Amino acid sequence: MLLDTYGRVATDLRVSLTDRCNLRCTYCMPEEGLQWLAKPELLTDDEIVRLVRIAVTELGVTEVRFTGGEPLLRPGLTGIVARCAELEPRPRMSLTTNGIGLERTAAALRDAGLDRVNVSLDTLSAETFQRMTRRKRHADVLRGLAAAREAGLTPVKVNAVLMPGFNDQEAPDLLAWALEEDYELRFIEQMPLDAQHGWQRDGMITAGDILQSLRTRFTLTAEGEDERGSAPAERWLVDGGPQRVGVIASVTRPFCRACDRTRLTADGQVRTCLFATEESDLRGAMRAGAEDAEIADSWRKAMWGKKAGAGIDDPSFVQPQRPMSAIGG
Repeated sequence: MLLDTYGRVATDLRVSLTDRCNLRCTYCMPEEGLQWLAKPELLTDDEIVRLVRIAVTELGVTEVRFTGGEPLLRPGLTGIVARCAELEPRPRMSLTTNGIGLERTAAALRDAGLDRVNVSLDTLSAETFQRMTRRKRHADVLRGLAAAREAGLTPVKVNAVLMPGFNDQEAPDLLAWALEEDYELRFIEQMPLDAQHGWQRDGMITAGDILQSLRTRFTLTAEGEDERGSAPAERWLVDGGPQRVGVIASVTRPFCRACDRTRLTADGQVRTCLFATEESDLRGAMRAGAEDAEIADSWRKAMWGKKAGAGIDDPSFVQPQRPMSAIGG
């Protein structure tokens, strides 16, 4: 098991396949983009599959989420999914994506063994989308969402970040749209993981703000803690259910005590937390000829040192040098 000193067991693996992205979201990276990892630094398809296999067969991982950057930019994505689907025991697999390119890949990913998707979409306005992402791709995302639903990659979850001066009034409209389209909407508080290090607590829209806005149009009934488990989203039944809306309050209501995640960056580093400032190198060990047992042991040691929490509320909190696009969601 991937056990830490606080008794938490990591069964959910987040695997970043690339640090590259075809959007330039204002809360993530500058308009000019970033210095991407060179190809030799990236894990190969075989290395990714090997690490997932070790996690699943040796370390008790049951859920695998492929992330980025934008994972649909990874040429070998479908093959990676297919090979991981052949593992015994078979992990449940999902993908976090901006949805661009999903229209043409959803069916192939389903056939390869992908179970479901999370798609990022912050606004229903094409104009606002362009302002927030600096790209004219709103229609592509909508088509990608529809393709995922039609392919059976369900429940299709939509992740939305609200930003002051951009889409801060859209929460009720986004929820009404998601209910109509049968998507499960989750609002995510903006986190201090932008490449520009421009995040400020006093400028963010909080979970409380989001819920207050939603309640102007909907009746929300909180699910119990038993329903939530280790999931990062607090969920509410909308107008009595069965449809739900979630809020991930990473900043104002951290959920670290129930965290069950371990993370691999695209260059093969283990991260115990999104906000970790230290990493453990598995890529180097693999390329030096380490056996599976050695890699598993290194992974266990890394997770044993996981901190109690992200520490965002601590005055000594330091934003990690890697931005979200280089860590993986």
